[in-house]
Amino acid sequence: MRSWGEPDERVETAALVVTELVTNAVEHTAGRRIRCRLLRTPGRVRICVWNRGRRHIPALPGPRSPEPYGASADGRHDTEGPGPVAVGGPGDGFSLASVAEDGRGLMLVDVLATRWGTRTSVSGRLVWADL
Repeated sequence: MRSWGEPDERVETAALVVTELVTNAVEHTAGRRIRCRLLRTPGRVRICVWNRGRRHIPALPGPRSPEPYGASADGRHDTEGPGPVAVGGPGDGFSLASVAEDGRGLMLVDVLATRWGTRTSVSGRLVWADL
């Protein structure tokens, strides 16, 4: 990404998002193959991580939950993340201890990415995040 001329802040954010998405893929894969790919378009970098696992992605806590983003004729199903999860100060009723450890990485992705989502197909799962 540095050779693309991306700013250091975006490179560091991408490193953290890649770490979280690959960690999830390792935990949930049904095989040994995981693919990670970065795609660059003007003003955006998309991180894509694919694995053979089809296990459910943990839901994020907060006022909103992922809503279907679309389904294709071949049975694949897309889901987009809910966007930023608002966490107020003391007394907001939110406790990190109440969140399963399983979903904490996706909370980070949700905060750091402008958008993220998943696509499930017969061959596996793709999780993507835009920075």
